[in-house]
Amino acid sequence: MRSWQVKGSFGLEALQLTSLPEASIGPDEVRLKVHACSLNYRDLMVIKGQYNPRQRLPLVPLSDGAGEIIELGALVEGFKLGDRVCATFSQNWDYGRFYRNAARFTLGGPLDGMLTESIVLNQRGLLKFPAYLSYQEAATLPCAALTAFKALTQEASLCPGDTILLQGTGGVSLFALQFAQVLGLKTIVISSSNDKLKRVRELGATELINYQEKPDWSQEVLSITGGQGVDCVVEVGGAKTFNQALASVKGGGTISVIGVLSGIIDQIDVRPILMNQIRINGVFVGSKQLFSAMNRMLEHSLIHPVIDQVFAFSDARAAFKRMESAQHFGKIVISVE
Repeated sequence: MRSWQVKGSFGLEALQLTSLPEASIGPDEVRLKVHACSLNYRDLMVIKGQYNPRQRLPLVPLSDGAGEIIELGALVEGFKLGDRVCATFSQNWDYGRFYRNAARFTLGGPLDGMLTESIVLNQRGLLKFPAYLSYQEAATLPCAALTAFKALTQEASLCPGDTILLQGTGGVSLFALQFAQVLGLKTIVISSSNDKLKRVRELGATELINYQEKPDWSQEVLSITGGQGVDCVVEVGGAKTFNQALASVKGGGTISVIGVLSGIIDQIDVRPILMNQIRINGVFVGSKQLFSAMNRMLEHSLIHPVIDQVFAFSDARAAFKRMESAQHFGKIVISVE
């Protein structure tokens, strides 16, 4: 089978298309023919050695993928040949709150990931996805969609009519925008591109801010909300956006920390956190149980993921360069057909 591997050293130039032998399957495992996978910023960091410099190589990257079961172990229950499934990001996080060991069994690092023609996985790390979705759409669900769903439904105490702030137009932010509409939330979206802001308006965003034109965008957020601030910030920017996120959230509100697109280190004034009783929650994707709950919302709402571009399997390196450019709108997908 063909697989992409990071070999020898870190960096996009070390990402190589190679041929690997098919792995045998155990009694509680299945063989999955991968039809599509999608990129997260984490995957780019893994390949560059920025996520875990001690990651063992070679590594098959990518956390997210969807495929078809083509072989079953003797003790597998609840699945049959031909089932269309997603692989969960953490292969042993079945239910409940995050626990440290969940991070040790994640696809695309430290475990081999989905950028391969087929993969053997334990049945506990799989679940069927809604029938109305294509493989390419389903491949966007395990990390970006579930992270957004968890941020809004589990980490923040939100009610219909509440307001959330979304940063940019990547996968997590656009899923959060779509889920917010189902939950009856108002949305403020910031971006540096007026073209992208026009597109999020078409997707239902309530208010828009171009942060290049208004670099003190937190003041604009306060103006829009009558000086109150938002109930929740879906914080994907990292160090360079966090202080403005603090200034944008209302007393008793929540900042769901998800990404580090702008860096990891900056000076943070902790006084507003204390004085305004702001909750800072790190969001590390979610459990298989929460994934199932999200799938029920998807089946009810018939949301279709926003896909920026689909790349051929042989052109995977170009997909990562597209992500590196930060020009994408929504999810970048690789077809493994």
